[in-house]
Amino acid sequence: RAPHRAASPRTPARARTHRSRSFPRSRALLARVAMYGVLDARTTPRATFRGCQTSPRANARHASTIVTRAAVVDTASVSMPFDVAGARAAVARTQGKVRLMSPGGPTPLERAPRLSEALGVDLYIKRDDCTGLASGGNKTRKLEYLLAQALEMYPDGDCVVMTQGATQSNHARQTAAAAAKLGMKCHILLENRTGRSDENYTRNGNVLLDDLFGATRESRPSGMNMNEELERVADEWRARGEKVFTIVGGGSCPTGALGYVEAALEFTEQAAEQLVDFDYFVHATGSAGTQAGLAVGFGLIQSPVKLLGFGVRMPKDIQETNVFNLATRTAAGLGLDPASVVTRDDIVADSSYVGQGYGIPAPSTIDAIRMFATHEGILLDPVYSGKGAAGLIDYAKRGLFPKGAKVCFLHTGGAVSLHGYLDAFVDDHATTAS
Repeated sequence: RAPHRAASPRTPARARTHRSRSFPRSRALLARVAMYGVLDARTTPRATFRGCQTSPRANARHASTIVTRAAVVDTASVSMPFDVAGARAAVARTQGKVRLMSPGGPTPLERAPRLSEALGVDLYIKRDDCTGLASGGNKTRKLEYLLAQALEMYPDGDCVVMTQGATQSNHARQTAAAAAKLGMKCHILLENRTGRSDENYTRNGNVLLDDLFGATRESRPSGMNMNEELERVADEWRARGEKVFTIVGGGSCPTGALGYVEAALEFTEQAAEQLVDFDYFVHATGSAGTQAGLAVGFGLIQSPVKLLGFGVRMPKDIQETNVFNLATRTAAGLGLDPASVVTRDDIVADSSYVGQGYGIPAPSTIDAIRMFATHEGILLDPVYSGKGAAGLIDYAKRGLFPKGAKVCFLHTGGAVSLHGYLDAFVDDHATTAS
């Protein structure tokens, strides 16, 4: 298994799309992008971003938390590739966002010296477990854009935010917290995807926090189409007179993916500041939004960094197809030709570390969690980051990364769910990695 299909960082087809950069990069434009206040109703296009309705009226209650979109820029004058500032402007003119991350700045990009020594690569960790809200995690970036849409639709925040996920869903926990922060109600559908019924799993960890944040919840058996079930339940609530804003599982839609378009640009700026020329950006991939956003973000600036996802649920071909389809929709929503931003060869998802299934930690998952904890004092989770780290460790030990390669691992958070997996860490066949 090679970490990347293409021999070169970008495909020849991508290279042929390059034209001269004509995106305006003046300080005045960047100042407009950074304006704060109420959502700007003048921006276009809207159709690609599902569920977004623009409200022209000001919202004093939430004005301090909302970042405006930039003034309209004619997409016909925009050409690829962007620099980082231009790419940020392309995102900002498309969709506003609410401030949910704490303290609001970049999450840390830090070197992991002991893991680097153990694995033979120069390893850094992008700490999206430090986004701040509700113990952190990658879904907060998506929710900043998604809940901006909710506030456009319901400017007073008088709505129910409804979403779905597995029992120990990090997305559900962060959605419940974000809704509480913004004064919204939250209702969650939790799928028993693992088939477990023990009280520790069904009441502890993320489930406990869902309750503490004031969310209401109901359970569903494994195997349902949960996004369809979400819409069915939402329609029932609407028929009773409730105002409902739905968010698909994982927040993985074109709007949510913008959070990781922005994260790719943030990482690129941090790498430049630290004078590190990265070879690989490695992460866990599940509902597809994180990887799709990263692929678009790196594609906008034609980054040479190779993006490598480790699947946590779906077979390789299905996962890669899901990510690619979402990436193309996200690029189109930015008013760009998707083929100039992302190609199928840019999307790599190795599903060799899923184990017995979603939410069921394999021995390699437990080993990876123990290794990160004992070498760097960093806690991973058994569903996403633990399986992503298992892939990273195995690739390094098997020499699939060149010796000394500069690798960044995206920590997507989720350590709260460890409290629902006590049995996995007292089991006799959980081993300690060296």
